[in-house]
Amino acid sequence: MEISTIVIVAAIAVFAIIIGVGIGYALKRKMDDASLDSGRKTAEAIVADAKKEAENIRKSAELEAKDILFQGKTDFEKETRERRKELQNLERRVQQKEENLDRKFEAIDRRDAELQKREKGLAGQEKRVKELETQAESAIAEQKTKLESLAGISADEAKRMLVEQMENEAKHEAGKLIKRIEEEARAEADKKAKDIIALAIQRYSGEYVAERTVSVVNLPNDEMKGRIIGREGRNIRAIEAATGIDVIIDDTPEAVILSGHNPVRREIAKQSLERLITDGRIHPSRIEEIVSKVESEVNQAIMEAGERAIFDTGLHGIHKEIQKLIGRLKFRTSYAQNVYSHSMEVAFICGVMASELGLPAKTARRVGLLHDIGKAVDHEVEGPHAAIGAELAKKYGESAKIVAAIGQHHDDTPENIFGILVQAADTLSAARPGARREMLESYIKRLDDLEKIAKGFGGVEKAYALQAGREVRVIVETQAVNDDGAVVLSKDIAKKIEKELTYPGQIKVTVIRESRAVEFAK
Repeated sequence: MEISTIVIVAAIAVFAIIIGVGIGYALKRKMDDASLDSGRKTAEAIVADAKKEAENIRKSAELEAKDILFQGKTDFEKETRERRKELQNLERRVQQKEENLDRKFEAIDRRDAELQKREKGLAGQEKRVKELETQAESAIAEQKTKLESLAGISADEAKRMLVEQMENEAKHEAGKLIKRIEEEARAEADKKAKDIIALAIQRYSGEYVAERTVSVVNLPNDEMKGRIIGREGRNIRAIEAATGIDVIIDDTPEAVILSGHNPVRREIAKQSLERLITDGRIHPSRIEEIVSKVESEVNQAIMEAGERAIFDTGLHGIHKEIQKLIGRLKFRTSYAQNVYSHSMEVAFICGVMASELGLPAKTARRVGLLHDIGKAVDHEVEGPHAAIGAELAKKYGESAKIVAAIGQHHDDTPENIFGILVQAADTLSAARPGARREMLESYIKRLDDLEKIAKGFGGVEKAYALQAGREVRVIVETQAVNDDGAVVLSKDIAKKIEKELTYPGQIKVTVIRESRAVEFAK
């Protein structure tokens, strides 16, 4: 690179000389003959200046070339020093790695030597163990021979006799153990069932009757009856037409009776009539306006009640129509027990019992809450409320096991485990004293009637009504009634109870026949 620069500078200098010579020659040609001498001198001066300038350019080029050469040499030496330093660092790192590898190889060699030493020790120990096993086998064979000679039987015969003896003892012990386990299981199952039911009752304590449908509207005075009837009966006809409920105005002082099978319509009629009495403006157009407004409010209250029940029981995914049916139960009573509160109570009791039994608590609560939804429409649809409720649950997308449990909760032997749970919870909620408001006299009379019906059959010694009239236990004379006769007697008593008494739910008839043998040791 430096040589090329020098050549270029020299070429520039030569080119400058040639240009100068050319210029001088041209000037020289142009001079006229008169001033030839003077022109020659001027040309020579110009040539001399050109030569001098070319010499200066050449010297400057040489100096620049020397500087470039020196700078290149300096850069080369610097780069060489840096490369040498890098190589030294690499050489040092390689040397360190080699030292580390040497140390690792030495450690591996030491471990290899230790392992070989251990293998030799283990081989020696294994050899000694085999020798001891051989000696032990010889001693056992010798002792076995001596035992056979002393006992007079072979080892196989002794083994067979021992196995038979142990087998007989095991069978005997197993029989005793099975009997004891069965007895303990029966006792424990009965105790566990009672504990679960007691716990369920203890953990849920709610209002028995929150609200009750009232069909009597109190009046401020008897004059209001005339205003309710209206001119030629137009007001009372408007009320009956708008609500679908019969309004009965009789001699009862300061009271109007509302009659109708639909509890929701009856509630709408009651609230509407109360508002009309308070407002004082009673005429057909006002009646229709008030009834329409109250109907909207009651429907909203029904939806809110259903939503609150679903929220309180922790359920989800229930169809809006079922939610509406649950809310309608708020205005439905059964033996004066509010069905809405009863369904909530059954749901919680089912959930507690399911948790104790290891069953899905949410499914149990769902069945408990929906078990009586048939009662919301049983005044409109023919059939038992359990079957109606099952059909409604199936229609609105409930699972098969929930539908089955709702339909079977009044059967004698439900096939679904959740049906059994609902049946138990339903009995706990409805049958305990106080849950259903009824007169003490009628309650006691029903118990007396149950006992009288049972005692009216031949061979019956005693009869007791239990569980608030849900069960009758009959004790019969052993000589008068045999086992087969006890079965027939229970069926006959149940049929007579069905024929002669009116009662909620079902009544269990249990016939007890007992034989005792008593002797005294003297």
